[in-house]
Amino acid sequence: MSIISRRKFIGLTALAIPAVIGADARWIEPTSLRVTNLKLSGNAKHRFVHFTDFHHKGDTDYAAKVIRTINELNPEFVCFTGDLVEDRHYLEEALGFIREIKAPVYGNPGNHDYWSGSPFPEYERVFSATGGAWLVDQSIGLPQRDLELVGMGMRGLAAYQPAPAQKRILLMHYPVKVDSLRHRFDLILAGHSHGGQVRLPFYGALAVPWGVGSYDLGLFHTKNGPLYVNAGIGTYWFPYRFNCRPEITVVTI
Repeated sequence: MSIISRRKFIGLTALAIPAVIGADARWIEPTSLRVTNLKLSGNAKHRFVHFTDFHHKGDTDYAAKVIRTINELNPEFVCFTGDLVEDRHYLEEALGFIREIKAPVYGNPGNHDYWSGSPFPEYERVFSATGGAWLVDQSIGLPQRDLELVGMGMRGLAAYQPAPAQKRILLMHYPVKVDSLRHRFDLILAGHSHGGQVRLPFYGALAVPWGVGSYDLGLFHTKNGPLYVNAGIGTYWFPYRFNCRPEITVVTI
């Protein structure tokens, strides 16, 4: 039996590491859900879930896992900030999963919801059936929770009346739009960036799409209120994630 030399062992290990990382980024991490917690005050009264960028492409096992995780968290309500699908072919199936959420779901559109040509009346029907709403440049009051939810579409927000509730939460897709808001919010939720999907330690995202700016992932304190950018559920362009697992956020406010 031959004994492998130390130099050869190191060489083989160096060759193996990229293969292991590649396999993890392609086959493990893209569906390895993580649940993060965001608590905005010491006397928080409400607890809800935020998820975004589903990009459903037919992986029903993974989609079921996402919905099961949301339901197990037992939130008061759920917020979704765009890109349910990028291909209209999958819309009916994706909306079927939204129906399975056991809490009111409030959502706003992302760029792919527009680009796919998906009919928004279908979104409105399904989101309303959960007890929630599909919000395109409009708001809805939740008087029993003393909250107002504002959903931004592609046009942006027009002027509207002072908040009818103690706290106002904005749902939007593009994080960079926080810089052009004319109103302050108690919380702003966004997606679109996917966290970059591939993040290097001590460096961050290798690349992010237009509409993200410097707000690529996590909590940012801005002049218009705290902004939380979620890493999203799905992937776009390439089906890889590294050091950036898909995310469901539990918010207490």
